Amino acid sequence: MKIITVVGARPQFVKAASVSRAIGEYNDQCDDGSRLIHELIVHTGQHYAHEMSQVFFDELEIPHPHYHLNVGSGSHGKMTGMMLEKIEAVLMEERPDFVLVYGDTNSTLAGALAASKLHLPIAHVEAGLRSFNRRMPEEINRLVADHLSTLLFCPTPSAMDNLRREGIEEGAHQVGDVMYDAVQHYRRNIEPPACQRPFALASLHRAENTDELSRLESIVKGLGQSPIPVVLPLHPRTQKVIQKEGITLSRQVTAMAPVSYLRMLAYLDGCSFVITDSGGLQKEAFFFGKKCITVRDETEWVELVEAGSNKVVGANQLAIREAYSWAMQPLSEIPSLYGDGHASHRIVDCLINHNGGHANH
Repeated sequence: MKIITVVGARPQFVKAASVSRAIGEYNDQCDDGSRLIHELIVHTGQHYAHEMSQVFFDELEIPHPHYHLNVGSGSHGKMTGMMLEKIEAVLMEERPDFVLVYGDTNSTLAGALAASKLHLPIAHVEAGLRSFNRRMPEEINRLVADHLSTLLFCPTPSAMDNLRREGIEEGAHQVGDVMYDAVQHYRRNIEPPACQRPFALASLHRAENTDELSRLESIVKGLGQSPIPVVLPLHPRTQKVIQKEGITLSRQVTAMAPVSYLRMLAYLDGCSFVITDSGGLQKEAFFFGKKCITVRDETEWVELVEAGSNKVVGANQLAIREAYSWAMQPLSEIPSLYGDGHASHRIVDCLINHNGGHANH
């Protein structure tokens, strides 16, 4: 079986690392050459800076991309159009049995569209998530990818329910969360951060917060009112806006360049709580037993809110400040919400079983 994996952003590198590792383990145990999985990785270049891209391939031991499309930055339409054209050329040359896409980025959308127009089966990892806010580009990307996919790999029961309400049942599988797989695998390699005093970990990158100056300023002021110091690895987009607009960070906030995945896990392990607009970091905070203040107006991870580990406060400075006393209290219990750390192996099993256990290439 030949699979084309399309990735472009750092959360996708982490997810793809788990599935690629499961593919490798399957191939190592397979004694029938006709049943081997041949994976080719296509990197769109959506995240192209070294600290946002190459360091992840090196650190997580992901197979290096067979195709690097070098699309880079641009408007949503420009990026997606360029990706679509270049991915289509790769797919026409390789004619894979499946095109594997992850999450909700422009790379996800372009990969799904290109495969669909060539009548190639699509498998969507992290399917079924919904914020129910179609102003978010990520929501549009999720909807399109899900409705084009042959196999839909859902992390949670609520994701399965979302698909069911949209009339998608065939090909949908609740497998667990591949990011949980990744944390379980890599947390053994982390080293504690040098900072031994209590601190909070923050991240801020979504366009809804960085493109609207009033929201960004309100969040930054909220960060500055934290009862403990805040460590803030800055996404390039956020750093650019802060510099352009002359926004001043409080002395309570230590900004730094983006950090590697393992370094981020170390900060998660050592922090007291998390403040973020990242979907992935909301879950990773939970995996490490830390409460999360989410500076968005909604979250796809509704089960975290229901479990009492996530508080959605929007961009309201007062709401952020008021959430700190809640966040400083440890979680009373950590329920099992995202599987058992073997979602990637279930994905590989589904791909093999759907293909009849044999390769066409």
